[in-house]
Amino acid sequence: MTLPERQLANAIRALAMDAVQAANSGHPGMPMGMADVATVLYSDYLKFDPSDPKWADRDRFVLSAGHGSMLAYATLHLAGYARPTIDDIRNFRQLHSPCAGHPENFELAGVETTTGPLGQGLATAVGMAIAERHLNALYGDELVDHRTWVIAGDGCLMEGINHEAIGLAGHLGLGRLIVLWDDNKITIDGSTDLSTSEDVKARYAATGWHVESCDGHDPADIRRAIDAALADSRPSLVACRTIIGFGAPNKQGTSATHGAPLGAEEIAAARTALGWAADPFVIPADVAAAWAAFGDKGKKLHADWNDRLANSEKKSDFNNRLSGKVVPGDAFKAYLDGLVAEPPKVATRKASENTLTALTADIASLIGGSADLTGSNNTKTSSTKALTKEDYSGRYIYYGIREFGMAAAMNGMALHGGVVPYGGTFLVFADYCRAAIRLSALQRQRVVYVMTHDSIGLGEDGPTHQPIEHLQSLRAMPNLLVMRPADAVETAECWALALAQQDRPSLLALTRQNLPPVRHDVTKNLCAKGGYRLRAASAARKVVLVATGSEVSLALEVADKLEAAGQGADVVSMVSTQLFDEQDAAWQADILPDDALIVSIEAGTTFGWERYTGRHGLRFGIDSFGASAPIEDLFKHFGLTADAIAPQILAKLGN
Repeated sequence: MTLPERQLANAIRALAMDAVQAANSGHPGMPMGMADVATVLYSDYLKFDPSDPKWADRDRFVLSAGHGSMLAYATLHLAGYARPTIDDIRNFRQLHSPCAGHPENFELAGVETTTGPLGQGLATAVGMAIAERHLNALYGDELVDHRTWVIAGDGCLMEGINHEAIGLAGHLGLGRLIVLWDDNKITIDGSTDLSTSEDVKARYAATGWHVESCDGHDPADIRRAIDAALADSRPSLVACRTIIGFGAPNKQGTSATHGAPLGAEEIAAARTALGWAADPFVIPADVAAAWAAFGDKGKKLHADWNDRLANSEKKSDFNNRLSGKVVPGDAFKAYLDGLVAEPPKVATRKASENTLTALTADIASLIGGSADLTGSNNTKTSSTKALTKEDYSGRYIYYGIREFGMAAAMNGMALHGGVVPYGGTFLVFADYCRAAIRLSALQRQRVVYVMTHDSIGLGEDGPTHQPIEHLQSLRAMPNLLVMRPADAVETAECWALALAQQDRPSLLALTRQNLPPVRHDVTKNLCAKGGYRLRAASAARKVVLVATGSEVSLALEVADKLEAAGQGADVVSMVSTQLFDEQDAAWQADILPDDALIVSIEAGTTFGWERYTGRHGLRFGIDSFGASAPIEDLFKHFGLTADAIAPQILAKLGN
C-alpha cells in the first residue's frame, strides 16, 4: 500500500519536534514547514546514494537555512545514510553528537557544507554549481551531470551576500542551480512585514533567474514548480509558500516555532493534528521502508555511472582530478631555478603572478579569479582563459565587486571537489569576506586567498585601503594559514605550501611595491618552518630581528647598522607565525633564543608580537591608521626605516 506523502513528511516533523524538545534547544519551525518540500525533493528529484555519500556525480543538497538543521538530520536518517543514527538524533545539539546545532560538513558525510551563517549556504552552492559546469565541460554528461539544490529561508535572501551570489549565478547562467525558498514570512522577530517590503521574486528575475511559486504543502504543486525549474536553462528560485511549524495547532505560523522547543503539550497536540501516533524517536516500519526506497533508486543510478566511468577513456584523469592531489611540476621547478639564476626585484604580487604562471601550466585543476582587481592582484595567467556561460571550460572567473560572494563560491568549489580555487582582492577587503574565510577554515577546505596591497606600502590610496590590524586579526583565526613572503623565492615557496594544505585554507599577503631579493637558495623550502634564520649575526649575537614581508629587507638594513656598531644581529624571516608555532620546541628556541633581545618589525599593528618578543623586547609597527602619501614618505613618517629603528635598539642594549 502506498503511504500518503503527508505521512512521510510527518516523519521529518516528528523527529524535529522530538529532537529539539529533548535538547531543549533548536529550531523546529523550519523543518516542520518545509517537510513536504523535502519529501518531494528526496522522493522524485534528488540524485543520491546513501551507501556512498561521496559519489562524485551525486546531486549536492545545501541547507542554507542551517538553523533548521533537524531537516537535514531527519532526511539523512530516513533516506538510509549510515549516520545520523536515531541515537545521534536523540543527542541532537549535545557534545560529541554529529547532529550539531547547525550542519557541519566534517561531522556527517551527507552534509555537503557547514551552514548557519545565513546566506552563505546559498552562496557556497553557487560555487558548487560552477564546479559542476566546469567539470562537465571537461568530462561530459557521462561522468558529470548533476544539480545543486538549496533550501533557503527569508534570512538567507535578506543577507547582503545573497545579492552578490545570485548576481554571479545569473550572469554565469547556472541552470543546474535550484533554490527552494521557504517563503513562510516569519523571522525571529516576527512577521517579515516588520523588516522588509521588497519584491524578492522580482529581484531574482532582474538578475537573470527563472522564478516559480508553489504551495509548499501541496506535493503536486511542488512537483509542477520543480519541473518548470528543471525545464528552464537559467538558475531557478522556487518560492514555496509554507506555514512555519506546520502541524503545531496553537503555534504554527508564528515566530514561537522559530527558535525554541514547542513544549510537551504542543507536541502532543501536534501529534494528534498530524495523525502521528508513534512514540518519540520511533519511525513506523512502513514509513521507514518508503523512505529507504528513495535511496535505493540512487544506488541504481550510481551503479550505472560506475559502469560508464569504468569504460571511459577519461577514467584515470577524472579520478586524479577528484582525488584532490596537486603537485607542482616541471614548469614550477624551472621557475624556481630561474629565480636563483636571475634574482628579480619585484613586488610579491608580481612574484605571485609569475609563480601562478608556472603552477597553472602544471596543474589543470587550479581555477582563479579576482573581485574586479585582476590587474592589481595579478591572478590571471596565460593558462587561465575566462570561465563564462558560453564556455565553462575556462579557469578564470571575473567575480566583479563581490568579495564576500567570491570567497563563499570558492568554498563551494573546494567542497565540490575536482578544482582548487584561488581568488584575489586587497588585504584590507579581507573584512568584506571574513565570514566566508572563517568558514573555509572551519570546514577545513583548501582555498587560497591572494591578498595584495598588504600595508601602507600601497601608498597614496590612504588609510581606507591600508591594512593595519588585518594580518594579526587573520592570524588569530583558527586553521587559517597566513603567509607573508619577503621576495620572489619566498612567494613561490608559499604557493607550494598553500597547495600542499589538504585541510585548511591559506592567505598570501602580498606587496604592491617592489622588493629586493633576500633569498638565493631554493634547495629547501625554508618557508615551511614558518620562521627561519635568513642571516646569522657576524659579531656576537645580541639581537634577533624578526620581520615579515616587505620589512625583511628593512630588517637586513637594520642589522647592517647594528653590526657596524659591534652588536651582532640575526635576521629571521617570519613568513607564517602559524607554521612557526607548529615547529618543535628546539627549532623555536634556536630561532628565538632566550639570551637575545627579540625585536619585531612589521608594517601593521604591534598587537600580538609580544608573544615572540616577550615583554622586554621591542616591537616596531603601526598602531594607528595610515595616511595618504608616497611610499617612502609613509615609511619614514611611521618610523619604519633603518635610521629610525637602529638607534632605539642600541639604546635598549645600553649603547
